[in-house]
Amino acid sequence: MPDQAGPAYCGAVTQPREPRLEIEYCTQCRWLMRAAWTAQELLTTFATELGEVALVPGVGGVFEVRLGSETLWSRKGEGGFPELPHLKRLVRDRIAPERSLGHSEGHKAD
Repeated sequence: MPDQAGPAYCGAVTQPREPRLEIEYCTQCRWLMRAAWTAQELLTTFATELGEVALVPGVGGVFEVRLGSETLWSRKGEGGFPELPHLKRLVRDRIAPERSLGHSEGHKAD
């Protein structure tokens, strides 16, 4: 019998922390590592501004980054993967517009 003192048995429903960023990646394409690396970079940059980052398994070549209900990046729509400095600017502009990204802002691809 599982230990009922653990989080799965506490009886409380955990609400998502805001803002919630999702990275949906294609499991068929084996893009988990790319999604995890992207998540790690965003969590490192926005350690106190992001409430939650979720990796969402998908299929069919999907690689999308969403903040709440807004899609910030879609591999199919944009024709490839996001450059990290550009993705960081997209996230920053929505959750911490006054914040400097340091060297990541040196060359804008917007």
